[in-house]
Amino acid sequence: MLFNSYAFLFLFLPVTFLGFFQIGRYSWPLAALWLFAASLFFYGWWNPAYVGLLLASILFNYAVGMALSKEHAHGHVNRKKWILGLGIAADLGLLGYYKYANFFVENANTALNLGWQIEPIILPLGISFFTFTQIAFLVDAYRGEVKEANFIHYGLFVTYFPHLIAGPVLHHKEMMPQFALPATYRVDWENLSVGLTIFSIGLFKKVVLADGIAPFASSVFTAAADGGTSTFLEAWGGALAYTFQLYFDFSGYSDMAIGISRLFGVKLPLNFNSPYKAVNIIEFWRRWHMTLSRFLRDYLYFALGGNRKGPARRYFNLFATMLLGGLWHGAGWTFIMWGALHGLYLVINHAWHQVRKALGHDLKRSTSPGRFAGMTLTFLVVVIGWVFFRAKNFDAALSILSGMAGLNGAILPGSWYGLFHWRLVELMGSLGIHFGPLPAIDGKVDMMIGWIVALWALAWLAPNTQQIMANFKPALENVTPTKWLRWQPDKLWLTTIGMCLLYAVTEMGKVSEFLYFQF
Repeated sequence: MLFNSYAFLFLFLPVTFLGFFQIGRYSWPLAALWLFAASLFFYGWWNPAYVGLLLASILFNYAVGMALSKEHAHGHVNRKKWILGLGIAADLGLLGYYKYANFFVENANTALNLGWQIEPIILPLGISFFTFTQIAFLVDAYRGEVKEANFIHYGLFVTYFPHLIAGPVLHHKEMMPQFALPATYRVDWENLSVGLTIFSIGLFKKVVLADGIAPFASSVFTAAADGGTSTFLEAWGGALAYTFQLYFDFSGYSDMAIGISRLFGVKLPLNFNSPYKAVNIIEFWRRWHMTLSRFLRDYLYFALGGNRKGPARRYFNLFATMLLGGLWHGAGWTFIMWGALHGLYLVINHAWHQVRKALGHDLKRSTSPGRFAGMTLTFLVVVIGWVFFRAKNFDAALSILSGMAGLNGAILPGSWYGLFHWRLVELMGSLGIHFGPLPAIDGKVDMMIGWIVALWALAWLAPNTQQIMANFKPALENVTPTKWLRWQPDKLWLTTIGMCLLYAVTEMGKVSEFLYFQF
């Protein structure tokens, strides 16, 4: 079930909300059970067959978590290690089978001419998120930081529907204490107004902004996948269109998840914080998919040794972490390349910081021109990475990158010819810039540029949702409020948000999945 569907908005959400608070008036455990059952129904809407898989994963990890808590209480360190290893291995084995078996067989057949046969495996929605959430729980249980004896509470923690399909990756210790509070089971009008506002902003981002610019990205990347050659304007238009489609799609989903959860009086961690405003790639990964970055840092990068074993090992750990992060995003060489690029970006960024420190520079101070230059450079290298992330295969990615580099020529739409003086046209011709058809975006160039400019301005200049809502602490983390745009529960904001919601609802007829659902 999608957040941007009529079934969710007008049936599932109201019924789940009313049932939770009505039952919560009489029994907190039953209200938690209701929300657990509703979350399973939400997951099963896509494919009921995989509800059993999800429940089996929950039962297994709950049993492992109980065993880890017991062994921790008795001080059996070696047995704890074996139990943790078994739990993580089983989780990764399940994830590996569903997500990577087809990829492995295909590449083994190509490389070794083996002729192996395997039926196509359908990837269960959200398997990466509920697997990582449970691995984090097992590690925390191993460390003695959490324990959960109530199966209903554990099941709710894993399946809680606002985060189940596309994150954020949750920690038990930051979520379940909220379900132990009496206030969680009582309707709170501030939670309702704050939650509906954040949800409405997220829905608008998704169905109006992200879905609005999506066709321009799709036409260019589809043409490249079909063997077409992308010229300069087409290539950059497609790459930038996808850059902002993904941005507002993921940002919109994150807002909607936070808003929905807030309706139930539960705050989620931030997962998205204006990443295109980052001045370097290190900061980008502190702002993009923040809970995944936290997971990779805490449970992979630190496990590899972090920065404790010298600069060379640190850089290797950074690169390996991002390489595996790329593989997590998808079973394909383009995703691996994307991860490798970001690993290389991080290594260069950290090495540059070390050089600056050696020269006596204060890394905490910067000038406005310096920040602008950093934002621009960071944005450009991120766009290059997104080409691999979106492209169907390497040939398509390289075709678009060649076009962005100007290697496939520069063609402007014929309708622009009359906008330039004839002498300028001659000069442009001498520089290799000509007028003619643009198959991938012909007839849509002006609209595409308008979308890109508008969304670029929003991403760089506008405050994000949590800054606008900061006075009401929308998420678990504290957020610094914006200086010039702060939400208040008044008539002006009610009218504005109501209009955004109404318009977004009218655009929900052409339902599209969130891009991160495939991971």
